[in-house]
Amino acid sequence: MSTPSRKSEIRRRRARKEKIALLRKRYAAASSEGDRNRIVEKLRRLSPTFKLEEFTGPIQAQKAAR
Repeated sequence: MSTPSRKSEIRRRRARKEKIALLRKRYAAASSEGDRNRIVEKLRRLSPTFKLEEFTGPIQAQKAAR
Protein backbone atom coordinates (compact mmCIF):
# COMPACT_ATOMS: atom_id res chain seq x y z
CA MET A 1 0.00 0.00 0.00
CA SER A 2 1.17 3.47 -0.71
CA THR A 3 1.53 6.20 1.86
CA PRO A 4 -1.21 8.82 2.09
CA SER A 5 -0.77 11.94 0.06
CA ARG A 6 0.61 14.84 2.06
CA LYS A 7 -1.81 17.32 0.49
CA SER A 8 -4.86 15.28 1.40
CA GLU A 9 -3.53 14.84 4.93
CA ILE A 10 -3.07 18.60 5.32
CA ARG A 11 -6.54 19.23 3.88
CA ARG A 12 -8.09 16.79 6.41
CA ARG A 13 -6.30 18.52 9.29
CA ARG A 14 -7.42 21.97 8.15
CA ALA A 15 -11.00 20.81 7.71
CA ARG A 16 -10.95 19.23 11.18
CA LYS A 17 -9.57 22.42 12.70
CA GLU A 18 -12.27 24.53 11.00
CA LYS A 19 -14.99 22.12 12.14
CA ILE A 20 -13.74 22.23 15.74
CA ALA A 21 -13.78 26.04 15.63
CA LEU A 22 -17.37 25.93 14.38
CA LEU A 23 -18.36 23.49 17.13
CA ARG A 24 -16.71 25.79 19.72
CA LYS A 25 -18.88 28.69 18.57
CA ARG A 26 -21.99 26.55 18.71
CA TYR A 27 -21.03 25.23 22.16
CA ALA A 28 -20.54 28.76 23.49
CA ALA A 29 -23.92 29.83 22.10
CA ALA A 30 -25.79 26.71 23.28
CA SER A 31 -28.49 27.46 25.79
CA SER A 32 -29.30 24.00 27.12
CA GLU A 33 -27.25 21.13 28.44
CA GLY A 34 -28.75 18.81 25.82
CA ASP A 35 -27.42 21.01 23.02
CA ARG A 36 -23.98 21.00 24.60
CA ASN A 37 -24.04 17.21 24.93
CA ARG A 38 -24.91 16.82 21.22
CA ILE A 39 -22.03 19.12 20.28
CA VAL A 40 -19.62 17.13 22.46
CA GLU A 41 -20.81 13.90 20.79
CA LYS A 42 -20.05 15.42 17.38
CA LEU A 43 -16.62 16.44 18.66
CA ARG A 44 -15.95 12.86 19.82
CA ARG A 45 -16.86 11.51 16.37
CA LEU A 46 -14.67 14.11 14.67
CA SER A 47 -11.66 13.63 16.95
CA PRO A 48 -11.95 10.82 19.53
CA THR A 49 -8.76 11.79 21.39
CA PHE A 50 -9.73 15.46 21.80
CA LYS A 51 -10.29 16.26 25.48
CA LEU A 52 -13.25 18.34 26.65
CA GLU A 53 -10.92 20.63 28.63
CA GLU A 54 -8.98 21.43 25.45
CA PHE A 55 -12.25 22.14 23.69
CA THR A 56 -13.74 24.43 26.34
CA GLY A 57 -10.45 26.11 27.33
CA PRO A 58 -10.60 28.91 24.72
CA ILE A 59 -14.28 29.47 25.49
CA GLN A 60 -13.54 29.89 29.19
CA ALA A 61 -10.64 32.24 28.42
CA GLN A 62 -12.89 34.45 26.28
CA LYS A 63 -15.50 34.61 29.02
CA ALA A 64 -12.87 35.49 31.62
CA ALA A 65 -11.47 38.27 29.42
CA ARG A 66 -14.85 39.98 29.18
